Amino acid sequence: MDTINWDAQLIGIRGARGVGKTTLLLQYIKLHLPSDQTVLYVSLDNIWFTGNKLYNLADDFVKNGGKYLFLDEVHKYPGWSQEIKNIYDDYPELKVVFTGSSLLEILNAKADLSRRAIVYEIQGFSFREYLNRNLNLHIPACSMEEILDHHMNLAQSITSGLKVLKHFNDYLKNGYYPYYNELPELYYQRLEEVVNMILEIELPALRGVESSYIPKVKQLLLVLAESVPFIPNISKLSERIGITRIGLLNYLRALGDAGLIINLSKSSSGITRLQKPDKIFLENTNIMFAIAPENTNKGNLRETFFVNQLSYDYRVQVSEQSDFLVDGKYTFEIGGKDKKFTQLTGNDNAYIAADDIEFGFGNKIPLWMFGLTY
Repeated sequence: MDTINWDAQLIGIRGARGVGKTTLLLQYIKLHLPSDQTVLYVSLDNIWFTGNKLYNLADDFVKNGGKYLFLDEVHKYPGWSQEIKNIYDDYPELKVVFTGSSLLEILNAKADLSRRAIVYEIQGFSFREYLNRNLNLHIPACSMEEILDHHMNLAQSITSGLKVLKHFNDYLKNGYYPYYNELPELYYQRLEEVVNMILEIELPALRGVESSYIPKVKQLLLVLAESVPFIPNISKLSERIGITRIGLLNYLRALGDAGLIINLSKSSSGITRLQKPDKIFLENTNIMFAIAPENTNKGNLRETFFVNQLSYDYRVQVSEQSDFLVDGKYTFEIGGKDKKFTQLTGNDNAYIAADDIEFGFGNKIPLWMFGLTY
């Protein structure tokens, strides 16, 4: 909430289903805006919109003194981007905030929202946010550079009176989505429902994925959950799942846009439409436990955490020398507490992110600390 410039006339908030977009809007309204008729929150999946126009709602709202309009689930409303553009142009005194799926084509040239909307991406809880919420702490976010340079002092201040490894292992299993502690026994069931909603509703509606292929896409997610850090052989994978090579690449791209997987390449320019990713991860570790709780690979779990946490603010690529290259400069090898620097000799910007340790030394840094960056 504190990182958003709420003074902007048009704000877009994207994020995967379940990460807390609706809660963010409602909390901001409750904490910072008056409880009167100048503020209106609506969800665009409401049946009212089957017979009424969003633009007309905004027109009536402004004429009756409205100042702040919050629009949730905009991807459920056909032609949403064009109408929001018109509202922006015709009512400059009205502040509009809208939320929607990660699949949203917000930078849409046709409606030209790209020049109008300030767009923010919302992600699930970082390990830092999880600790703060769970234990009522106030750990500040640290940049990656601060962690690299001062990790020993930071670890000492954070772990004082705190069994950090226990909480870290709990977070990997069930701490990423904000509703993890509402009904803990139903957490994975709710998470499976979120995954199914993305696959069965959002992918067909927003990416044109045929419903008959959804079981094959689910099979693909299961393969990723059970694998060692996954280096895809597209030909073998497409044959195993029964999808053409081009179809599989398109689905991988759509799953990445939906916030279910992370596709990484070695190229700094990213992955083109017809280029295969060099490594594929599920978007977060909680999904791994929801999909394949008995067969989760430890190495895959560690790398998934690292990529998920750092990708939010940094550019993460597959490294030729080790596991990952971050921002084109820092090289990381991910492993357990006994991981050695053998592969990283002679590189001043090379680090080990080691699991199962509370404190590091030199260029060996506890893996959990990379969950402090946002």
